[in-house]
Amino acid sequence: MQISIITLFPEVFTQIFNNSLLKRAQIKKKLVIEMVNLRDFGQGKHRTVDDRPYGGGVGMVLRVDVLTQAIESTKKKSGREAVILLDPKGKQYKQEDVEFYSKYDHLILVCGHYEGFDERIRKIVDFELSIGDYILSGGEIPAMVVVESIARLIPGVFEKEEASYYESFSKIDGKRILEEPIYTRPAVYKGDSVPKELLSGDPKSISKYRKKEALNLTKKRRPNILKKP
Repeated sequence: MQISIITLFPEVFTQIFNNSLLKRAQIKKKLVIEMVNLRDFGQGKHRTVDDRPYGGGVGMVLRVDVLTQAIESTKKKSGREAVILLDPKGKQYKQEDVEFYSKYDHLILVCGHYEGFDERIRKIVDFELSIGDYILSGGEIPAMVVVESIARLIPGVFEKEEASYYESFSKIDGKRILEEPIYTRPAVYKGDSVPKELLSGDPKSISKYRKKEALNLTKKRRPNILKKP
């Protein structure tokens, strides 16, 4: 899979993408990450990418012509490909979206900055995503979220495939639930003991306990996700 990121600040991704799971995914050639500097498509001697909004207002707006050129130059035009605008007005990003986008061959993530995008850019993108109901200075952090969440689902990235199966928001027995409470040593800490089921050594008992606790935790903390198909 390839993910291309159109941004004004490609350097901010270096540490995140060169460590841990994302580094491993790239070494294994399961994921190719391409950084596309929007400034390379800027206008004139100063490589201008933005302008003042018509009608007045605070801040500068990314130009539709610059963005379009960057997007079209980044497209591979082969395989399953999609352009995603990272924008607070977009659909809120959920685990089901992660699963959906992980099936693509090539994703182009467009990071905003300044006051946002010229509205006409929405006509040439395929999807619009928001990572939450709040405002950030740009789309770089949302892009990092999207890349890592998708990388976790690419076959072969984890040494053990099941590592990505039983996590919060995964679908278990037809329902999306939170991961069950987990414990490690010491077995007793300040009088607080690890549940006896986890110490039993009985795989069936442990599995039953984990499913029950995951469902109970979800009902208590996030009952809304149990109602989703």
